[in-house]
Amino acid sequence: MITAMFLGVMIPFVGTSLGAACVFLLKHSIKPKIQKGLLGFAAGVMVAASVWSLLIPAMDMSDSMGKLAFLPASVGFLTGIAFLLAMDKLIPHLHMDKDEPEGPRAGWKKSTMMMLAVTIHNIPEGASVGIVLAAAASSQTMITAASAMVLSIGIAIQNFPEGAIISLPMKEEAGKGKAFLYGVLSGVVEPIAAVATIFLSAYVEGILPYMLAFAAGAMIYVVVEELVPEAAEGEQSDIGTIGFAVGFVLMMIMDVALG
Repeated sequence: MITAMFLGVMIPFVGTSLGAACVFLLKHSIKPKIQKGLLGFAAGVMVAASVWSLLIPAMDMSDSMGKLAFLPASVGFLTGIAFLLAMDKLIPHLHMDKDEPEGPRAGWKKSTMMMLAVTIHNIPEGASVGIVLAAAASSQTMITAASAMVLSIGIAIQNFPEGAIISLPMKEEAGKGKAFLYGVLSGVVEPIAAVATIFLSAYVEGILPYMLAFAAGAMIYVVVEELVPEAAEGEQSDIGTIGFAVGFVLMMIMDVALG
């Protein structure tokens, strides 16, 4: 199980790093049409993962509460939303399609604040992988190691375009080497968040359903606040919608067929 946990924690980070490596392979930034499709795809994967890998297991674990089985999932979900909302307000960051940074004023470089925006985005993904791995290792749940690995692979698949999307725009400003490094660093938070949630769940009894739903809420916040608006902005928003559908169905198939 230790080997499975290590692989589960590291696979999403590898996905981000491989995407960041596109700075050495592509001469220009990703075309807007392709970027919309990739953003939609990432949103679809995250929504499907939130439902099948996080919220449904959270409610299944609370069956003993009868008609109140929704309570841990609801509380955890809203807490996850509130946590990401607070991070958005407290940490200076800059989204790719914006000219003005969000959060407190800071005299940081544009590339640094763009990296922070993706880092904030990656925290719930790492937490979701960590908590599902912890749930798979627990005798309290029906979540299997295969289910945890499916989530990890799904996050890695959508991390690949994310790594490229964050690194390529920085290439001209920072150079290929630094752009790659920024992309990789933005993904480092995922294994850190995963390990932190694994340790936390091991020492706090009965918190697993809340943590599963917390990760789902944080991921849905990212989808609604960032990915969907960016994918739908401007012309040809239907490309983002198609990408969403493909990502959602792919993650659903993986979770049901392989989990």
